Amino acid sequence: MISNINIPPPNHIKLLDNQQGWIGLVNHMGDESTITNAARVSFGKMKDTFDEKDEHLLSFLIKNKHLTPLEHVTFTFIVHCPLFVRSQWHRHRTWSFNEISRRYTEVDIEIYRPNFYRQQSTDNKQASIDKCVYNEESIKDIANTCMSECLFAYEKLIAAGVCREQARGILPQNLMTTYWASVDLRNLLHFIDLRDDDHAQKEIREYAVAMKELVRPFVPHVIKYLEEHKIEG
Repeated sequence: MISNINIPPPNHIKLLDNQQGWIGLVNHMGDESTITNAARVSFGKMKDTFDEKDEHLLSFLIKNKHLTPLEHVTFTFIVHCPLFVRSQWHRHRTWSFNEISRRYTEVDIEIYRPNFYRQQSTDNKQASIDKCVYNEESIKDIANTCMSECLFAYEKLIAAGVCREQARGILPQNLMTTYWASVDLRNLLHFIDLRDDDHAQKEIREYAVAMKELVRPFVPHVIKYLEEHKIEG
């Protein structure tokens, strides 16, 4: 049976204003015993259980930045987010991505419409502050009108026979997109470390926080360590 990619999997978290965005865990390989056994291979040993000694070993590995054993644990997510979040995400080149293509389909077009528009930070050129702009309702009217006109124009072009690969060029950065994203645990932690941060954009930070909760059942001690300390490397 073929299902719609824009329907989130059972294990997902809704995000963003109006819960338009979401992220779900599709699959994973390995757990914390995978990490400790990968470390023990140096001694030609492995265990089939995870106990207190393994917890200490795991802490030692992370504290001393022996992080290659974490690369043997992998996660695959399905992400539904605006294009501008996707663009920031794709800067992390250690991930593998496969995305819905607007060259192939024009169905399920969705535009992200924020509940409010934040003010620009006065001391950080790339950041915002969590405060509505002046005349918020008129600002929302301007933005919503623009997005609706873009969508209307796109639909007119498609109806007129314009190819999808050109018609998509007029769609805004607020277009929602959906993609699969796979990563090993080491690089996932690096992503979370950077994106769950005050300097990160609010929208992508929501996804970083959500991923911690989705993987926590499989690597609870690792996530606890991440929340109590910085994991770098």
